[in-house]
Amino acid sequence: MIRTEMSWDTGRRERFEALALPVSGAMFGFAVRLTRDRDRAADLVQDAFLRAYRTFDSFRPGTNAKAWLFQILYSVFVNEYHKERRRPSVLSMDELDRRYEQTLEIPDWEACRAVLENPALERRPSEVAQAVAGLPEDFRDALLLVDVEELSYEEAAAVMGCPLGTLRSRLYRARKLLAVELQEYSRRVGGRKR
Repeated sequence: MIRTEMSWDTGRRERFEALALPVSGAMFGFAVRLTRDRDRAADLVQDAFLRAYRTFDSFRPGTNAKAWLFQILYSVFVNEYHKERRRPSVLSMDELDRRYEQTLEIPDWEACRAVLENPALERRPSEVAQAVAGLPEDFRDALLLVDVEELSYEEAAAVMGCPLGTLRSRLYRARKLLAVELQEYSRRVGGRKR
């Protein structure tokens, strides 16, 4: 009997990996855009995969696995976001003192100045990435799911847990806001004059 359970679990794991691994890069990219932090994004993807594996029996074969996984990822993100907002920020006086002292302990000011003043090391996000990041959260998420991750409207609405009409409205407004925000950039890059 143990053999049967082990082979079933192994087969389940292999089926899950075959379904999930091809989507892992896209999930990480979406998680980075949601969290704006690569380490938090990696944790988010890991938590999403864990939840997806635990509920893998609820996945309906023949449906869009990417949409199913993105829905789980987005749900984990929203839950964590709300949990963090409820959690008070507490810092002990010792930790505050330690952090303050660290800011004063720069051993080589000249090397630090050289790094800070080196224009070759300046890495700013592109204007397009900044414009997307500046969109209201619901609009940005709709735009990323449909236009970047290429989910259908129905799939994106399911991921965000909103009606299809709401998703379409958010997407329409996100595109309009982005067009207005990037109008000057578009003229500069495209060489068009109006």
